Amino acid sequence: MSSAPAPPPSGSDPATAVPLQVQGSVRLDVWLWSARIFPTRSAATAACRGGHVRRGGEPAKAAQQVVVGEELRVRFPGRERILVIRGILRKRVGAPVARANYEDLTPPPPPQLLAAPPRRDRGSGRPTKKERREMDRLRGRDELDRSGGETD
Repeated sequence: MSSAPAPPPSGSDPATAVPLQVQGSVRLDVWLWSARIFPTRSAATAACRGGHVRRGGEPAKAAQQVVVGEELRVRFPGRERILVIRGILRKRVGAPVARANYEDLTPPPPPQLLAAPPRRDRGSGRPTKKERREMDRLRGRDELDRSGGETD
């Protein structure tokens, strides 16, 4: 008489099971990479080194330990994501599993950033200074970027 394996409880498919670890801690750069916020761990480390990742309002170092419930602010070109850690990840996982391990509190972008930038007809030449300034204004890059230096 062979015993067949018991079926999983209803509503828990092993293929879609989410490995939520709510205890322990992990390095910040490892978590950012594992949760698919950055494509590589070295990119996550570079973002931390550059001051683009904040933890509790202060710039975070890549080697700092993060725990469940902490809020992270990650700056990308043109936007900032606000993430709350819901699970500890030590290895890179699939996108659906990664999304289940953090809560994204980022407000939606302003409507002008959602609109596609105006396109010029192919072969119509280079934009004039006036047209370029109009395009910059539509993209939200007007008065602040004329200082000649970088903004980030």
